Amino acid sequence: MSNPEALARQYLETFNNRDWDGMRALLHPEYTYTGGDGSQMTGGPDVGVAVAQMFSGAMSDAKITIQKVHVAGDTAAVEFTGSGTHDGDFQGIAPTGRKVTMPVVTIVDVRDGKIIAEREYMDMMHMMQQLGVVEAPAGATA
Repeated sequence: MSNPEALARQYLETFNNRDWDGMRALLHPEYTYTGGDGSQMTGGPDVGVAVAQMFSGAMSDAKITIQKVHVAGDTAAVEFTGSGTHDGDFQGIAPTGRKVTMPVVTIVDVRDGKIIAEREYMDMMHMMQQLGVVEAPAGATA
């Protein structure tokens, strides 16, 4: 598959279906993931699957809802909403039972018909506020 939009949509749908083998098959052997903190993880498809499993382990009902996909050449930028209930450990935070909904943008680069790089942008502070582990700054509204 060389259509970046179709590939990005299929990739995100594998998360919703918890189809880790299907996800792995869409990722290039040289796949890299860059999270919102700017740190890049290398290691091929196992990295992408591990990130997805971390989120699904923290929120067993986590779901991605795609709003819009923008394509430029071999790159797709996907705007989506991630939502779920925090019912598992999330980076050392014990389950709170709280619902989380947050906007996310992921940018995927395609090479040889597979996703070779992904850069994901989200407001983790917004998520931590929804989990109740940090307070919103004075004067801020949700």
